Amino acid sequence: MAGVDMNMSILIVDDYKTMLRIIRNLLKQLGFDNVDEATDGSAALQRLRDKPYQLVISDWNMEPMSGLQLLKEVRADARLKDLPFIMITAESKSENVIAARQAGVTNYIVKPFNAATLKTKLSAVIGNF
Repeated sequence: MAGVDMNMSILIVDDYKTMLRIIRNLLKQLGFDNVDEATDGSAALQRLRDKPYQLVISDWNMEPMSGLQLLKEVRADARLKDLPFIMITAESKSENVIAARQAGVTNYIVKPFNAATLKTKLSAVIGNF
């Protein structure tokens, strides 16, 4: 088994600084330190086009560009279309989940969540670590 690259570059996207800090700390607890941040969808897209990332973890509810719009942009970009994308949402409403699935989300996490939940969701996307 090849195992997971614990040094993979991860982009976390949230317009709420506190949430970025929480996600970064959870990733750190799990052993992932190579983490960049973006505070909105358009900034995230710019970063994704400037540097290769192995994973995006994005909040759904952001202004002006939502996580869903960001996901659609990523999937529409030939270079980024296969990038693993995990959506964080405060709503487990099935229409949100369906919309995210239709847009090509790899996995999603419902807030609030802890390191164990994050680990389970990450493992489903990148393999066990």
